[in-house]
Amino acid sequence: MKLGFIGLGGMGLRMATNLVRAGHDLTVFNRTPGRSASLVILGAREATRLADACSGSAVISMLADDEAANEVVLAPGGIVDHLPTGAIHVSMSTLSVALSRRLALAHEKAGQRYVAAPVFGRPDMAAAAKLFIVAAGNSGAIDECEPLFRALGQKTTPIGTEPWTANLVKLSGNFLLASVIEALGEAVALIGKAGLDPKLYVEFLTSTLFPAPAYKTYGALIAGGKFEPAAFAAPLGYKDIRLALTAAESLRVPMPLASLLHDRFLRLLAHGGDHLDWAAIGGLASQDAGSV
Repeated sequence: MKLGFIGLGGMGLRMATNLVRAGHDLTVFNRTPGRSASLVILGAREATRLADACSGSAVISMLADDEAANEVVLAPGGIVDHLPTGAIHVSMSTLSVALSRRLALAHEKAGQRYVAAPVFGRPDMAAAAKLFIVAAGNSGAIDECEPLFRALGQKTTPIGTEPWTANLVKLSGNFLLASVIEALGEAVALIGKAGLDPKLYVEFLTSTLFPAPAYKTYGALIAGGKFEPAAFAAPLGYKDIRLALTAAESLRVPMPLASLLHDRFLRLLAHGGDHLDWAAIGGLASQDAGSV
């Protein structure tokens, strides 16, 4: 496919690399220049203007937050202004439900198609094309994007025809992951304060009761106290919990655990944890226990 890719951060750069390697005709754009050298070597073209990345049959955006997505998609000179009629915008960012609704409406008015396809996975999974993708939107558009999804992930799950539903699934999933991190942190603090080996404890848990990848990944980080360099920065985790709570409020769904996680992230950031991986909330329990 001839397509554009906008957003070459820690995830986007790796995802764009896999699209080029899969043979797609890719033009890339990043608001901060200097990120595309490795992609150009592989055969991608670097756009100096956002419009130049919007001339194909599809454009993918992978952006940090609602503010960035609003600027890139809806602001004058953004994707909506330049994407051809009938072309597809695939937003793979973790966005709010409210913004996803606005994006879908704006693309519909412009005669374009919009697919929300947020991903689960850290940068190492993005590099290995092992992401899990949740897609929602026009079923025909999702089918057309299947070759792109195959180049990026190990499994794509269509979730519905309303794009915002994919964003809600993503936010709920990140809420669950943050809950795992907090629970692991409290358990590790408990056994650590008793003098037991946290690494041995996590190895036992993840080879018996909790063999899921999330427990293995975050358990190892918490047991080792290794929270930098950040694969997923704490402010982004805080943002996702806030967005989940906003969605819950709009649907009148109490989420007391999410409220607790909100305060744990806020505590971490208040003490200068902006540069840490979001797994660092799992280290707070040991600090509270006086173990570190």
